[in-house]
Amino acid sequence: MGKAKVKRASTSIDMTAMCDVSFLLLSFFVMTSTAKQPEAFPVDTPASTTKDKLPDSNVGIITIGDKGKVFFGATDRDVRVKTLEKMSSRYGVQFSQQDYDQFALMENVGAPMKAIKQVLGMEPSKRLEKGVQNGIPVDSTETLSNELYQWVQTARLAAAELNKEKESNKDFVDPGPLKIAIKADGAEKYPSINAVIETLRNQKQNKFSFITGLRAEDK
Repeated sequence: MGKAKVKRASTSIDMTAMCDVSFLLLSFFVMTSTAKQPEAFPVDTPASTTKDKLPDSNVGIITIGDKGKVFFGATDRDVRVKTLEKMSSRYGVQFSQQDYDQFALMENVGAPMKAIKQVLGMEPSKRLEKGVQNGIPVDSTETLSNELYQWVQTARLAAAELNKEKESNKDFVDPGPLKIAIKADGAEKYPSINAVIETLRNQKQNKFSFITGLRAEDK
């Protein structure tokens, strides 16, 4: 008596739906992502054993290197834009919407206010060339001549105003005042760093962090 043949079910899987989902996800990330522009002023920070991590947001970073050159930047793009708006008002320098859009993408800037518009009009790669940005003016005063003082002060005001605007959002968590960090090259001389510290103290910003790298044995 012959055995009845059992029809075997196909083991192949239709991957069409999975491919569609993958394509949609890829399209989403391509359309929503923005290329991160390289840092204009990289420095070689000294090593330390401290393992406290700097927050990813709500931080203003002052970078010092190359014999006293000073750059300033904020981690949050909305703070960058609002800071530039305030600096525009203080110094009477007008910027276009395209300028603000470009500035939002820049991690830091190191040029006098009178040259900022020219820097923003350059190709991103051109801004990174040596000699294009020679540092933000710093002195011992609290006037417009001490542009670092103005950058830090306006950034702190901008962050506070933006936090105030977000208070009505039920999911908003107040990060507190803008934190300030100093990122100095390990070979930088003390007078350059002290000038920055005194600028912070002049606006009663006595709490700030130093950004360092981990020692090799601690990594």
